[in-house]
Amino acid sequence: MDAEKQNKVSAESEQQAAEKAQGAPQEGAKKDVPLEKLTKAELIQKLKEAEESAKKYFDLYVRSQAEMENLKKRLRREKEEFLKFANESLIKELLPVVDNLENAIRHAQDENSVHALREGLELTLKGMRDALSKAGVEEVKALGERFDPNFHYAVSQEETSEVETGTVLQELQKGYLLNQRLIRPSMVVVSKAPTEASDPEPGQEEHVTDRDS
Repeated sequence: MDAEKQNKVSAESEQQAAEKAQGAPQEGAKKDVPLEKLTKAELIQKLKEAEESAKKYFDLYVRSQAEMENLKKRLRREKEEFLKFANESLIKELLPVVDNLENAIRHAQDENSVHALREGLELTLKGMRDALSKAGVEEVKALGERFDPNFHYAVSQEETSEVETGTVLQELQKGYLLNQRLIRPSMVVVSKAPTEASDPEPGQEEHVTDRDS
């Protein structure tokens, strides 16, 4: 009986010790003291620490803002530089065309150089087409094609029975695509069915004959 009582007392003591250990502050841990209980020196120290922390974060903010502004300026300069020289490759392709035109004009001063002038112009046109092709430009197919309002602009219609109605008979101005996007439609003349002569109404032919006589 005494042993049972002793064990019970021992268990209660251990429980009380555990509760005290849990409630006791850990060694080295800072105790959160209310500001009103701090001394003047402690308050000054805390204020100093807060000012240093605020200054550090403010400097960090100012530095990040400056870096962001510098990044924006650099991107703006790069964009302007890109736009400034975006057509450089196309211009390089067109320079030989200018050379050919200058040579053609130079040869045109000789009255006996019509053939040479024609060859020069043909060479110039070929150079221009090659340059445009490298830039992604291609001609819209029109002549002999079915009229397509997405690519063709009908200037007029012409009656004919030789082709189906709605066929492009003439191309007055070429149309062009840039990387499959239409930048100028073809100006065309489109075929339409011939107008059939209407039969005269009964009595109309006799009336005309009597009037003529």
